[in-house]
Amino acid sequence: MTNRLATESSPYLRQHAGNPVDWYAWGETAFHRARAENKPIVLSVGYAACHWCHVMAHESFENPRIASLMNERYVSIKVDRQERPDIDEIYQQVSQMMGQGGGWPLTVFLTPQGEPFFGGTYFPPDDRYGRPGFARVLITLSEAWRHRQDELQVSIAQIQQGFWQLDQAQQGGPTADVEDLSAQTAHALARNTDPAHGGLGGAPKFPNPSCYDLMLRVYERSREPVLLDALDRTLDHMAAGGIYDQLGGGFARYSVDAHWAVPHFEKMLYDNGQLVKLYADAYRLTGKPTWRRIFEETLAYILRDMTHPEGGFYASEDADSEGHEGKFYCWTSAEIKAVLGESEGALACQAYGVTERGNFEHGATVLHRAVELDAVEEAQVAGWRERLLAARARRVRPARDDNILTGWNGLMIAGLCAAFQATGVTGYLSAANRAATFIQNELTLADGGVFRAWKDGVAKVPGFLEDYAFLCNALLDLYESCFERRHLDRAIELATLILDKFWDDGLYFTPCDGEPLVHRPRAPYDGASPSGISSSVFAFLRLHALTNHDLYIDRAEHEIQRYESAAGKAPSAFAHLMAARDFVERGPFEIVLAGEKSAATALATGVHRAYLPARVLAFAGDLPIGRECHPVNGRAAAYVCRNRTCAAPMTDSNALLEYCSSCRV
Repeated sequence: MTNRLATESSPYLRQHAGNPVDWYAWGETAFHRARAENKPIVLSVGYAACHWCHVMAHESFENPRIASLMNERYVSIKVDRQERPDIDEIYQQVSQMMGQGGGWPLTVFLTPQGEPFFGGTYFPPDDRYGRPGFARVLITLSEAWRHRQDELQVSIAQIQQGFWQLDQAQQGGPTADVEDLSAQTAHALARNTDPAHGGLGGAPKFPNPSCYDLMLRVYERSREPVLLDALDRTLDHMAAGGIYDQLGGGFARYSVDAHWAVPHFEKMLYDNGQLVKLYADAYRLTGKPTWRRIFEETLAYILRDMTHPEGGFYASEDADSEGHEGKFYCWTSAEIKAVLGESEGALACQAYGVTERGNFEHGATVLHRAVELDAVEEAQVAGWRERLLAARARRVRPARDDNILTGWNGLMIAGLCAAFQATGVTGYLSAANRAATFIQNELTLADGGVFRAWKDGVAKVPGFLEDYAFLCNALLDLYESCFERRHLDRAIELATLILDKFWDDGLYFTPCDGEPLVHRPRAPYDGASPSGISSSVFAFLRLHALTNHDLYIDRAEHEIQRYESAAGKAPSAFAHLMAARDFVERGPFEIVLAGEKSAATALATGVHRAYLPARVLAFAGDLPIGRECHPVNGRAAAYVCRNRTCAAPMTDSNALLEYCSSCRV
């Protein structure tokens, strides 16, 4: 017997279709019933690959006793946070106000009007782990609703006041002439980097790609060793650790320990898109072969396992298979030797850190690079990897969330473009173009905007700020990679729509014509991915450099000034905004290419290969400034322009790269 979630398209909602809970999807039907029966609402938010969501589902939502309490006393609503990040953003704040922290599963209790009065994350079925049992919470809050609504109204009013206070705290305002705030932020993050294993903080440990992107940008101009050391330590230890899939490529969401050994095994598209770009950019700056191997193996995973036949990228893969977390990924020494033989298997166990005791459950090991390898040994490991990967492919795979999300696809397109520019591998550019075409064909609104999600031929939910901003930047990356004018035109259209839909004395997360909710969030903090605000600022700054349209720079500087004081207090939460500030304060330079397009593109090859974070690239015929840029003696030429003034044309790619490198500061 199934509930009404069986008819939903979301893989996460369908996971709960067999629960004995009388679930509703978010919508007026649920709220109408709550008002008609004067029942409070229990809102549960999660996503398809979330391990602890599965745990709470098994312990509580499949429990007949708890389901009965929910059905008798509440109207129960399930939300997929990947489809509705606006709902998640608002009610995560409630959990944080309650001192419960944030995360998933998110559990919030609402009035029939959607007003929150209590919230938390995971609740066990009965009291344990220092947490109240879900059954007790359900009974206590329903009794309060029936008999002590005056007390709940106080809580509701306090939460509404809390929303306002959070908005004020997030903004902060401009700083008092802090010199080089971007560099100060980068240094603060470097100081907080684990001196032994890299990464920020202790366990659990997340990759934080925006933070290390900022360090890379500041290092490129300052050449301060402390920044490169923090970056190098982090990227090397992640690449060698269990957070990286040593056989299949790709990164898990985070490690449960401080040294990247044992991951929380789900793989998210947004992490992998950002990390491909970070490793590709770091490779462009340093030429370190390991970093190229990592981003190429990760892209092999994405193109093999996470790509729709028509080009879009799927959202995530689960942590669990056959009811156990990590079962797909872990190995015993006996399993390794069964594939490779006794002798080679013993060597492979040494290389991958596989022991009889193991480092995970039931004596199994999460593979990691346990020893340094020379070039000959690396070739041998590549052979082991191929054979072990083929053997692993015969296991039961974790479930895949095959939602295609616009913003997350934008992050992966950007990663593919960075990989193409770093290597010249045309397959990466082709994959980026196919994904952009998929988004254009399948997720475009009638007014030119974007939908949030697509599945099985159906686009759903109008997009949020991050969808527009991530895609806008991705299309600028794609334009700079292949100089197809349609990508630039579409990026400009998306930037215009950002200002039309999301601007009201600053940027909001939700569009002005979106569903009315109890709060309209701005959401300026970077999380696992950059905030929509910081990404929009970056798009505005890049477009201003290309078009000289003053509205872009005005809006970008407005947002930088609004949040820079808060950035000084919370560096990791505003790293991407500080990267945008670094970009504009360095005085970005335009490289304008003139001549026959294929020859002009070839001239840009050296610039593509180099890490030049303060440059924009364009073809002369696509920009007003390009009207004065012409070939030289029939040869393609490049003009490097800064502050609307262009240097003498260059026709040699080496000379062009040398000149651009001198524009570092």
